[in-house]
Amino acid sequence: MTAPGRRSSTFTRLLRHGFTDASAAERLLESDQLAPIRADPVLLEALGKTADPDLALLGLVRLVEAQGSHTAERELLDTLVAAKPLRDRLLGVLGASAALADHLARHPGDWQELVTYEPQDLHPGVAEFERGLAEAKDPVSLRVAYRRCLLSIAARDVCGTTDLAQTAAELADLATATLRAALAIAGDAAPGDAALCRLAVVAMGKCGGHELNYVSDVDVIFVGEAVDGADEGKAIQAATRLAAHMMRICSETTVEGSIWPVDANLRPEGRNGPLVRTLSSHLAYYQRWAKTWEFQALLKARPVAGDIELGAEYVATLAPLVWHAAERENFVADVQKMRRRVVENIPVAEVDRELKLGPGGLRDVEFAVQLLQLVHGRADSSLRSGTTLDALKALAAGGYVGRADAVQLDDSYRFLRLMEHRIQLYRLRRTHLVPEDSADLRRIGRSLGLRVDPVVELKREWKRHRAVVRRLHEKLFYRPLLDAVAQLATGEARLSADAARERLVALGYADPAAALRHLEALASGVSRKAAIQRTLLPVLLGWFADSAEPDAGLLNFRKVSDALGKTPWYLRLLRDEGAAAENLARVLSAGRLAPDLLMRAPEAVALLGDGDGGGLEPRARAHLEQEVLAAVRRADGGEQAVTAARGVRRRELFRTAAADIVASYGTEETPVVADQGALVDQVGGAVSDLTAVTLAGTLRAVVRDGWGDTLPTRFAVIAMGRFGGHELGYGSDADVLFVHEPREGVDEHEASRAASAVVSEMRRLLQVSSADPPLLIDADLRPEGKSGPLVRSLKSYEAYYRRWSLVWESQALLRAEFVAGDEDLGRRFIELVDPLRYPAEGLGEDAVREIRRLKARMESERMPRGADPTLHTKLGRGGLSDVEWTVQLFQLQHGWDEPGLRTTRTREALAAACAAELVSGEDAAILDEAWVLATRVRNAVMLVRGRAGDTFPSDGRELAAVGRYLGYGPGHVGDMLDDYRRTTRRARAVVDELFYGA
Repeated sequence: MTAPGRRSSTFTRLLRHGFTDASAAERLLESDQLAPIRADPVLLEALGKTADPDLALLGLVRLVEAQGSHTAERELLDTLVAAKPLRDRLLGVLGASAALADHLARHPGDWQELVTYEPQDLHPGVAEFERGLAEAKDPVSLRVAYRRCLLSIAARDVCGTTDLAQTAAELADLATATLRAALAIAGDAAPGDAALCRLAVVAMGKCGGHELNYVSDVDVIFVGEAVDGADEGKAIQAATRLAAHMMRICSETTVEGSIWPVDANLRPEGRNGPLVRTLSSHLAYYQRWAKTWEFQALLKARPVAGDIELGAEYVATLAPLVWHAAERENFVADVQKMRRRVVENIPVAEVDRELKLGPGGLRDVEFAVQLLQLVHGRADSSLRSGTTLDALKALAAGGYVGRADAVQLDDSYRFLRLMEHRIQLYRLRRTHLVPEDSADLRRIGRSLGLRVDPVVELKREWKRHRAVVRRLHEKLFYRPLLDAVAQLATGEARLSADAARERLVALGYADPAAALRHLEALASGVSRKAAIQRTLLPVLLGWFADSAEPDAGLLNFRKVSDALGKTPWYLRLLRDEGAAAENLARVLSAGRLAPDLLMRAPEAVALLGDGDGGGLEPRARAHLEQEVLAAVRRADGGEQAVTAARGVRRRELFRTAAADIVASYGTEETPVVADQGALVDQVGGAVSDLTAVTLAGTLRAVVRDGWGDTLPTRFAVIAMGRFGGHELGYGSDADVLFVHEPREGVDEHEASRAASAVVSEMRRLLQVSSADPPLLIDADLRPEGKSGPLVRSLKSYEAYYRRWSLVWESQALLRAEFVAGDEDLGRRFIELVDPLRYPAEGLGEDAVREIRRLKARMESERMPRGADPTLHTKLGRGGLSDVEWTVQLFQLQHGWDEPGLRTTRTREALAAACAAELVSGEDAAILDEAWVLATRVRNAVMLVRGRAGDTFPSDGRELAAVGRYLGYGPGHVGDMLDDYRRTTRRARAVVDELFYGA
């Protein structure tokens, strides 16, 4: 007897053999059921080798109790001690699966299935499983027979007799035999239906791919035909009844539980389509309606039950369509979009535990392999395997995937699938979530051979393999493109030139030959630059392919690399700063404007990082003005000073454009900015501030160069139009008025000549041909328009506005804002025009009619010939002009008594009108949405084409690039245009009511 307070030697041995509840285990060992073998050392040793010794011991006691007779108990225990294969198999299953332990307790004779250890028993196929299910004549007996067969599969698995691939294949073979048995039961129940039709069951998904899990939906497609002489309609109805009954036999819960759900949702039209179709109906659907993912799913199609000949005919008929799917427009983008959608639909709380669908999960490997199969399988039949690991091996053998990458991916995929198997085997429940409970994690870790600290080791290995998959799954597609143009080690297979071109075409490259030349130039050689670029390019190629202009992205990257490749900080930036490389890829492939700005001074690429370059956050106007004025002071002469100011403008335009592109496209670390209005405001504010400080610097340079420190007349620049409204786009001119006031004692004519000279020189210097984009000054909104003087004195403005001012000029002055020069003079000019733009008591009826008449005339006369009025962003229906004139009418009528309306900014004025209840919240939102969208389109056109435009591009690639900027994926240009028309049509209805009073 053990002394009080001391542990028994059995207790200590139990702990040493891996039991966690040694006290409970000791009591079970002392039970009468185990008395005959309690002292046998092989029992404790065998239990200690299981995944969960406590669970295995409990299951064994329950199994012995269930035997029902002393003779049966002795037979079980004697065999357990004498036969090591049985001992390892039985205890291994009991320690890994509570569900199979329950089955054995209900059917205590089934342990005999684990006794035989013949060669044919080690690797059973469909025929062996069919024999095992042969006695099943109803759903309940089928479940019992199925579990009995599953017991032997699990035993071989947990003992290591079979590896992952063999286990998955056996599970698929058992599923095949089960489907056949279920269909036979359904046929026996309705012999009349069976006689009318031919019904083929085609396995899809993991069952079709011969790589099934322990518990998974078994995906199928049904094909039916009438037997000779039968009516087709009645035959298909009969086949449908048989198929539905077969599905219920497998899926419904009975006293013995269920087997697994049979899922037919991969069929044409999904759950909305007929359950059974004829072969010709299937073919017609796939030829006309099928989406890319449906051809991807057909990679795993395999006839398994019913009329095998009909099933084989189905697979053979559709195969040509499958292997031409890669030729479909936006093929790669569609596949990758589907993968992203899967990840996005995972609940946030489960993403980090999702073994199958999460980042770095099983689906990443499967999608990558299937993508490569579809691209190259047309020309290489060796790749046409439905089994992921076999396909990966074939891809590596053919040089389509790097051998080292394939080995790593194979290893990680096997580990993750084994984890999945062990998780599902415990309760035989369909799940892909890694449990959080430490006992569950310990059992899984031990089952995978991790015995020192199973929980810690399991988490570490899982994290490592997931990281490998995340790193490799996209690179898998792009890395061999570099190997195709690089020097490889002897014996290493390479992607052929034809295969490389084929892959580039699938990615959306219009000129794959040129792309290969760029890759060769970038990746060849033994320099540090080439080595770093070889590392970066697989990822960059993927980002380029995500744009509408992958060719331009790669070409631009080569140009930047040629310019900066020998600069240490450039390579360090791309290698070490995570965001920089992706930001660069987005910017280089989003259109012409941003790359053009970057090529003029490639060192601006530093802005794309997270370091000292200031990043992509817009700089405050005060800081910009300080920098520009300091550069002007340091310069020798006016031209050099203005060149410096324009250089700052070019750099900051690039910063603004890059920030806009990155926010619109989104990156792996930063999602797409949801508030489109905020993006518009940011671009408009940044470009307007930049224009203001450029004018301020140019004015300072011109005055200093011609008159020293003091000009004979005070001088101010007044912003007008979009400039005054802080709404400039990338391609906007600067609308301005110039005002001066002679200094004391200076002759008016002399002052006027000096002011005119300043204006002329400013305009000249800002348009001098150079590496920097010109800034065009437009003063056409001045009194008398193009016929009037470019610059007037404050008194002259006062006299003109008092005597000659027209209502359109009052409207134009709503945007007037001082931006450069003499601040006091600018303030007095604004005070002068305030009564004009915010007239006391508002506008009279005649003035309102005149504004409406002007607007109607502008719509009819200024719309370009041949332009689509539904797509013209400025003058079209519901476009910028419609919204702005409506808002400005509110300002002219009510600005005198509503302070919120006294702003130069359209969106602010619209919000103020809504707050003053001049417009409903719903109507204000409609107008705001249309204005923001039209502005975004104009910005997109400039970014894509490199020149301003007020309508959507006619070129297909440029139109797709505009769509990508606006958030529309490949193939959705039509949706973009429809959405634009819908949004502006609603806005025009509001304008007709509020502006025209219709």
